[in-house]
Amino acid sequence: MTVVSLIQGRAWRLGPNIDTDAILPANYMNLTDPQELGRHCLEGLDPDFPRKLLAGDLLVAGSNFGCGSSREHAPLAIKAAGVGAVVAASFARIFYRNALNIGLPIVECPEVVEAVSTGDRLKIDLAAGLLLHLEKGTSYRLPPFPPFMQELIAVGGLMNYVMRRTKR
Repeated sequence: MTVVSLIQGRAWRLGPNIDTDAILPANYMNLTDPQELGRHCLEGLDPDFPRKLLAGDLLVAGSNFGCGSSREHAPLAIKAAGVGAVVAASFARIFYRNALNIGLPIVECPEVVEAVSTGDRLKIDLAAGLLLHLEKGTSYRLPPFPPFMQELIAVGGLMNYVMRRTKR
């Protein structure tokens, strides 16, 4: 299987402590369609955000991104909205696990948060562990994703990964 490890897009700079209610307000918790969840991504911060977002855009946030509840709806809304990856100074642990479980690429890189502005173009190489700031020509080291995690993301999450593995 070919694993795609390159992600490139326009950055959306967010602050620290973005909680799951800001990512997906609680009044949408009764929705089950991922595409409908994506249409409400980050409405808690900006009601117009879902209409501004382009497929492949990257979220760049401060520390403790995804804090709050343990609901899987929040990372699912981000992925369904078309976000290519989330880069943050740090993540709430349950959000981190939920994001990987559904195949949403997330990377911790505190150094890049201060260097990025909304609209900057970024490129992430998960396999090499590298984030490139295309406007500034700078690069940042990331922990490289091992091949199994790259595959997990490429196939859309843990459930698909396990199903593929058990069919072999």
